Amino acid sequence: MKLIFLDIDGTLTEPGATKPPESAAEAVRKARAAGNKVFLCTGRNLGMLSPLLPYGFDGYIASAGGYVVCGDKVLYDCPMTMQQRDTAMRVLHDSGVYRTIEALDASYGDEGVTAFLGSISGGNSELVRWRRAIEENLNIRPMAEYDGRPLYKVIVMCERPEQLAHAREALEGDFQFVMQDAFGKGYVNGELINRAFDKGRGVRRVAEALGVSLADTVGFGDSMNDLEMIETVGTSVCMENGSEELKSRSDLICPAVSADGLAQAFEQLHLI
Repeated sequence: MKLIFLDIDGTLTEPGATKPPESAAEAVRKARAAGNKVFLCTGRNLGMLSPLLPYGFDGYIASAGGYVVCGDKVLYDCPMTMQQRDTAMRVLHDSGVYRTIEALDASYGDEGVTAFLGSISGGNSELVRWRRAIEENLNIRPMAEYDGRPLYKVIVMCERPEQLAHAREALEGDFQFVMQDAFGKGYVNGELINRAFDKGRGVRRVAEALGVSLADTVGFGDSMNDLEMIETVGTSVCMENGSEELKSRSDLICPAVSADGLAQAFEQLHLI
């Protein structure tokens, strides 16, 4: 039995989509029928990954490792402390950084983030995901509606790297600044992930709960927020549409999500 971990945006689906290609959905079904277990391993919170659950998964690593479920059991649940949340919100706001914050079941975005995203042509998969999520109103609420519920992650977007300097000074002790490839000028984007967890540690938690060696795990990703997963699994796969740096650290590169890459890699690795 293999444990298979799938990033969503740019890997299982086109960025921001809630439906995988039929080839990928069929590959997941066949892999499970062959006795393997398949998990989502994503930066999305539970609210944003939920539309994919009907396709059949054995659990999920959500919020970049902050919330881990195996079967019907919650293995790990680690929201920010109130102090971490309040400091991050204040410092980023004061630096003119656009924030999108993620609770378990809802996300909230700063006023102006929609216009900022609209001003950028193209962009990496995370920018495309957020643009699509906001355009399609996928439960992204105005920041003014945030009611204080626990947060797991903060997405950051701004025009210049130096806008994050003060935030790094104040927050890097508690958070990793996982920044995405910038394919053009005029923007910087990434996410603040609690140093208490990451996707790789999420993989370890699932493998330990099931008594499976890490040598029997396979991970698929496309961007640098997948790095810890890629470094943890026994076999790592990066999508052709993914980050050049992640490709250089992966065991295998498969065709893009738009070219049925997931299904082809499942076959190549004898998962189906």
